[in-house]
Amino acid sequence: MGVEEEYLLVDPVSRQVSPEAEEVVAEAACELGGRVTTEITRYQVEVRTDPHTSLADLAEQVSSLRAAVARAAERQGLRTISSGTPVLGQAAPPPLTAGPRYDRSAAVFRALDDEQSACACHIHVGVPDLATALDVSNHLRPRLPVLIALAANSPYWAGRDTGYASWRTTIWGRWPVAGPPPYFESPDHFEELVSGFLATGTVMDRGGLYWDIRPSHHVPTLEFRFADATTTAGETVLLAGLVRAMVATALQAIGSGDPAFRPQPEMLRAAYWRAARDGLAGESIDLRTGRLAPAADQVEQLLSWLEPSLRDQGDTELISTLWSRLRAHGSGAERQRAAYQRCGSAIGVVDHLISATTPSGTRRRLTS
Repeated sequence: MGVEEEYLLVDPVSRQVSPEAEEVVAEAACELGGRVTTEITRYQVEVRTDPHTSLADLAEQVSSLRAAVARAAERQGLRTISSGTPVLGQAAPPPLTAGPRYDRSAAVFRALDDEQSACACHIHVGVPDLATALDVSNHLRPRLPVLIALAANSPYWAGRDTGYASWRTTIWGRWPVAGPPPYFESPDHFEELVSGFLATGTVMDRGGLYWDIRPSHHVPTLEFRFADATTTAGETVLLAGLVRAMVATALQAIGSGDPAFRPQPEMLRAAYWRAARDGLAGESIDLRTGRLAPAADQVEQLLSWLEPSLRDQGDTELISTLWSRLRAHGSGAERQRAAYQRCGSAIGVVDHLISATTPSGTRRRLTS
């Protein structure tokens, strides 16, 4: 498994997003090499971990990458925050990074690119081939709404509380190939869809398949793209551990010949909306019953389903600890709103995110 994280750069005085990603990436690359890169907007920095089999090793690298980028940003007079959306500043239209791909994207997708300053956490899990990846996707797509609620960390957009726990999820739902993946009948069905998207200009290339679960087009993994950028490294590790256990559990079900549950597409879309609006603190749609249930209870049910795989990987204790911490302190969206209440303004939200994204003690420890 491996992780990609996207961070936003902010000015420590105004607390607004700052378009100096190229400078920060160049600074961070002296330490991180190709593990750090720019993104479509000049507000964003992206990092990529190495592949790992140990969740503890992944946790160490996620923290190290965050610390290295934070140090590079500080040397440029900036700070980093990990949030699904910008809290303060000109979020739309953002300054775009120069390059032919990004120029083409702006020409093709037009105002959709105005909201590209949203940040995500992407999790890759190794799978042997496309057919297996599609089978796993079919089994796990009904689980996406509860994961969206768990990861929700984007309540603010350019100084305004959107009323959603995950506004990023709503933004991405506007793209032509995004949100929950379809149920794939076969690899041929997948290739037929992709060929149609390419032929009609619906996507520029296979990298433009923005489904929340997709087979990677360049590495042998299944990529999970549902999550807002998480506030803390621990939350990223929690999501990675859960996703790996979900893939392992799905593989066992496939091996046993168990059919994938196929919710009505309309109800899956409705469950997405409810999870994005209310997040972990609210109620989400249980797709098997068609009724509302507390999102936190649905996470508990997910953990119970995953227990054999978590135990096999040796991850039970770490995942339990991280989930207990998250449930006790609230989701990223809840903590952003609590910071606003304490301070009385969005400045407090940014300060909370700066502190939580890369605690200063972590930066000092990693440089000592």
